[in-house]
Amino acid sequence: MRQRHKNPTIPPPNQPTTQKPKLSKSFIFSSTKRVFALCLAFRVVNALLVQTYFNPDEHWQALEVAHRIAFGYGHLTWEWKKGIRSYLHPVLFSVLYKVLSLLGLDTPWFMTRAPRLLQSICSSVGDLYLYKLSDVLFGDCVAKWALFAQLANWFMIFCFPRTLSNNLETVLTLIGLYHWPCIRDSSTKIPLVSRKWGLAIAALAFSIRPTSAIIWVYVGLLELFVTRDRLRFIFLEVVPIGVLVLGLTCLLDRLMYGSWVLVPLNFLKFNFLSSGGDYYGTHKWHWYFTQGFTVMLFTFLPFSVAGIIQSKQWKLSGLIAWVLGLYSVLGHKEFRFVLPVLPIALMFSGYALAKMNASDSPNVEKKGSLNIHTRCPSKMQFFIFFLLATNIPMALYMSLIHQRGTEDVMIYLSKEARNEKVESILFLMQCHATPYYSTLHRNLPMRFLDCSPSSEEKGVLDESDRFMMDPVSFVTEFAKNWSKPSHVVLFDSEERLLRDFLISHSYREIRRFFHSHFKVDRNLQSSVVVYVLAGQ
Repeated sequence: MRQRHKNPTIPPPNQPTTQKPKLSKSFIFSSTKRVFALCLAFRVVNALLVQTYFNPDEHWQALEVAHRIAFGYGHLTWEWKKGIRSYLHPVLFSVLYKVLSLLGLDTPWFMTRAPRLLQSICSSVGDLYLYKLSDVLFGDCVAKWALFAQLANWFMIFCFPRTLSNNLETVLTLIGLYHWPCIRDSSTKIPLVSRKWGLAIAALAFSIRPTSAIIWVYVGLLELFVTRDRLRFIFLEVVPIGVLVLGLTCLLDRLMYGSWVLVPLNFLKFNFLSSGGDYYGTHKWHWYFTQGFTVMLFTFLPFSVAGIIQSKQWKLSGLIAWVLGLYSVLGHKEFRFVLPVLPIALMFSGYALAKMNASDSPNVEKKGSLNIHTRCPSKMQFFIFFLLATNIPMALYMSLIHQRGTEDVMIYLSKEARNEKVESILFLMQCHATPYYSTLHRNLPMRFLDCSPSSEEKGVLDESDRFMMDPVSFVTEFAKNWSKPSHVVLFDSEERLLRDFLISHSYREIRRFFHSHFKVDRNLQSSVVVYVLAGQ
């Protein structure tokens, strides 16, 4: 019988052994298949609920590239010209696009929903492995509460079904951690082949996102410290498995790029050696601790801190500190960069909740059982209500309302293009503010303002910055050499300044889409406006 580490349960009370156990909650958790079915059903609904714009990479580094692979047209950003992105992630979605095309399902609805539905399957695997990891470390009672924390956390609901490479990295991180012996209790016996699977998963995560090395260097050093067969680990496992996985990835990139490209090396040069990521903005060193990661955890934060202290599982809490610390050194910071350790922090929330439930509940039918409906004490009911009342409204608002205009406008234009009412589109907004060909799904001329980093002259403003500084002057100069597009898309904050210009050039407003109630980066962008050329 496998040993468990610090399972926060209480001994069963003196009750007749012949009492028939209640099924309610325990039936769902009676097998991993049922747990996976629960996670999958939740994430599918989750994926259908997400209708907002979060980060450009969801479209521009995954779906846009996949669309180009599958259909032969789509915009490749400067990263693909410099070879700092691997094709491994977008190829997954290109296969999906091909299947949709063969089945005749490449309609606006499927083109926008199918990729997130595919991602929901991957995300549910990540949910399952968080449950399994919590189970082997702390027991099934903690595993249930950890899964509750994972499914109820607002940021996981908002972000996890999206097609960001960070989400796949997070899933692979959870699968990999489950297989690494050093993460388990030292007395827990697992097959040696499990470590090999962990190494393969780590290499795959590194191939998709080279920054994943931050996680696996920590885990690898920990394994090196606790294992007895260090030479075998390095030369018979790390080297051959790493070379095999990275070699296959390089072959794929060689096929797609048309030449040999070492993506991890190029990524390292740009983001770490030249601080290229700083071009897109910087934050204070403490941002992850004071804003980024704390906002992601939200009201689960005190429970995570309590769980870390109570569990004394310093290996995984050390991993969280290691990741946040190293990412804090980099100037450019984003929420999604530290997403892989968010489920780990939520697992500690599950530990704290399970411990409170076990210590406060007067009756527990058997060790490790959890019956929220009938056995949950009033204090626990309050905590559950508090977590749901703070996270669910936040998740729904961010997923359904905040920044939805840029998604809605492209769905609208894709339907118009399908009816042959669109000839060309000009986006007068900061670069990458909307989806592109992956949503439009028509090979029509489109133009957005460029914001590629300049390798020649530092400090030179790009098109996007020059437009935002003075929209009227920029567009007046830009119009001297333009071929009038049939549609112009812009935010209302700039539309108010350019309305007279557009009307004077025979444009009229045709649609307006709500976007947000408050500003994110620049001015308040409350709506997205579409202007159409007279006669269209």
